[in-house]
Amino acid sequence: MAARVLVAGIGNIFLGDDGFGPEVVRRLPQHPDSAVRVVDYGIRGMHLAYDLLDSWDALVLIDAIPNRGAPGEVVVFRAETGGSGAAQLDAHAMNPEAVFASVRALGARLPPTVVIGCRVACVDEGIGLSGPVAAAVPAAVDAVDRVVADLLTTHQEV
Repeated sequence: MAARVLVAGIGNIFLGDDGFGPEVVRRLPQHPDSAVRVVDYGIRGMHLAYDLLDSWDALVLIDAIPNRGAPGEVVVFRAETGGSGAAQLDAHAMNPEAVFASVRALGARLPPTVVIGCRVACVDEGIGLSGPVAAAVPAAVDAVDRVVADLLTTHQEV
């Protein structure tokens, strides 16, 4: 059986570069494999948490990340999802930790998770990505394609 992969773009399009995840998802081509679901969750953290109650073999999160390097740098890394802190439901938070805590609070197991992130330049109020982050979108689209293809062909946990 093929791996089931959820690709989730997250971020607030009204906060500049925080809209990176939704913009990448918007530019992804329709995936030919029905085992892959691509969704722009925006700031709907509980929606993502409830969707994660389904059995997924992997989660690919696309998100803006703090600028601890060059703005527009795309990074790919495995997220630690096994936190054991007190889980509280937070219907209004849209950061990965809050979503993961909500999923655990609902009694579900989190799938192995890969984050495809972009270092931000500006998350001030305003619509539209900064130049460096907008220029990084095609590289992020390519990274999503590579990660998903690897997940589908290897059937291994990330």
